[in-house]
Amino acid sequence: MDSDEKRLKQEDCNEDELGTGVLTLTNKRIAFDKRTSRIADFSTKMGDTVIDVPLDKVDVWKEGRFIKKICFKIKTDEDEKSYKFGVMGTSGWLEEIQDAIEDFKNQ
Repeated sequence: MDSDEKRLKQEDCNEDELGTGVLTLTNKRIAFDKRTSRIADFSTKMGDTVIDVPLDKVDVWKEGRFIKKICFKIKTDEDEKSYKFGVMGTSGWLEEIQDAIEDFKNQ
């Protein structure tokens, strides 16, 4: 993280295609670090950072009736990719990401 970057929210979660990991929101970006676990010895290891994108390239929304997910689309020059994360308190995540995006655009 940069010296002027602040972590706003971080949570263990599950992405539909990428699997389990840690979703992190800062005042500059959204990142997802993959995680692997073993049941035999209850160990957990952090893997690679799979998603690391500035907030100005993110659109966010919430979907689902019973199983709610926080979703975001990353726009690059070449294409767009959507991700769906199962997190606790999707409303809180949605509001904080939207606020962070607005603050980032106003800098």
